[in-house]
Amino acid sequence: MPPPLHLAAQLAVNVLDAKSLLAAFGVLGVGVVMFAETGLLIGFFLPGDSLLFTAGLLCTGSSHQSLHLSLGPLLVSAAVGALAGAQVGYLLGRKAGGALLTRSRSKKLHEGAQHAEELLERYGHAKAVVLARFVPVVRTVLNPMAGALGVPVRTFTIWQVVGGLVWSLGLTLGGYALGSSIPNVDRYLLPLVALIVVVSLLPLLLEFLRSRRAAAPEEGQL
Repeated sequence: MPPPLHLAAQLAVNVLDAKSLLAAFGVLGVGVVMFAETGLLIGFFLPGDSLLFTAGLLCTGSSHQSLHLSLGPLLVSAAVGALAGAQVGYLLGRKAGGALLTRSRSKKLHEGAQHAEELLERYGHAKAVVLARFVPVVRTVLNPMAGALGVPVRTFTIWQVVGGLVWSLGLTLGGYALGSSIPNVDRYLLPLVALIVVVSLLPLLLEFLRSRRAAAPEEGQL
């Protein structure tokens, strides 16, 4: 039987590190993290983008790590966690209103809530729900915000499913495709994760630039 200190070291998990989470909980952990990050405000700090990408990479068997995941169960776990989490977050917001956010002292969470509300006002319900999936923290708080602000259930459900599937399956398959085509790609995991985070913000940036260009002629007429 291993000594207590050694056992504690084995059980220690860094929740901010994708590889640590995957090594500890595997495919099931991906679904749990997706649910917590998109459905529970306490999950706003979890590494959703990097977790999905890294999990997809570890399905290829090209990594030097001993950990190997199965792609099929991973895709199911990621999608179910992301979709169920968003729907639960919406229902919590609809029931509790803004009370969920007012109890939090996290500055980052409140900033995310402000961005989420701006998305809903600027782009409308459908587009905002999809775009929010690609923005860390905002994808956590927009779901309860949508419920609190009275976004129709049908509208929210349809578009959170669309955005959730594109986000969760897209990042996972992106990691899998890259790992399958580039040998030993795990050596470059940190810069790749940074790139994925930047790329995930592109839809929001492009939409912002498009809206600015559309508003420019109107401002010139004033």
